[in-house]
Amino acid sequence: MIEGHKMIEVLLVDDHALVRTGIKRLLEDSQQIKIVGEAESGESSIRMAAELKPDVILMDVNMPGIGGVEASRRLLQRHPASKIIILTIHNEQTFPKRLLEIGAKGYLTKECDINEMIAAIRQVNEGGNYIEPRIAQQLALSLLPGNDQNPVDRLSRREFQVMLMISQGLSNTEISEKLCLSPKTVSTYRARLLEKLGAHNEVDLIKIAVEQGMVEFAHTEQEPAA
Repeated sequence: MIEGHKMIEVLLVDDHALVRTGIKRLLEDSQQIKIVGEAESGESSIRMAAELKPDVILMDVNMPGIGGVEASRRLLQRHPASKIIILTIHNEQTFPKRLLEIGAKGYLTKECDINEMIAAIRQVNEGGNYIEPRIAQQLALSLLPGNDQNPVDRLSRREFQVMLMISQGLSNTEISEKLCLSPKTVSTYRARLLEKLGAHNEVDLIKIAVEQGMVEFAHTEQEPAA
């Protein structure tokens, strides 16, 4: 620990134990950061954040249960001052745009090096924002005149969340349970997705999800929510 400086307390959220172990070891070697908790799902991250009150939350996106997108939204709804940095495999502009809109303070891909991760954590902890330069460039280019809007960007927050869960192979009943919606409402969202994305069936929706990087093939089996 650097003399005169308080350790930054971080909650690490990722469903892969080996990933958490590696990140924890690297961050704590810096002697500036302390991992105060590890969560393996979106649901557990919400509980642990309320209990531990970390300075910064490192949040993965694709996890069993409600996942990182919905967990971030719920966390920020209940605790608006939460400082969330997204750490994920996704570098497509759809994900950063969605997560920054709901209030995430940073966005990193798992390809970043440890020095960049530490810099991002420090900057966000001090009240700033941090977006990995490559992601920031993609976002800036997407705003230039002549660049067509990604059709997924036109989806509402809830439509996007339902799309994520469809891409994970969840049924209407499973989606309704995780999002606290009626099965009929979920069916309505499915119909809207087909219309907005010009898809003919669920297979088309999943193809679009794959193209947009919404499917992480490591999650071929869904575990029960924590």
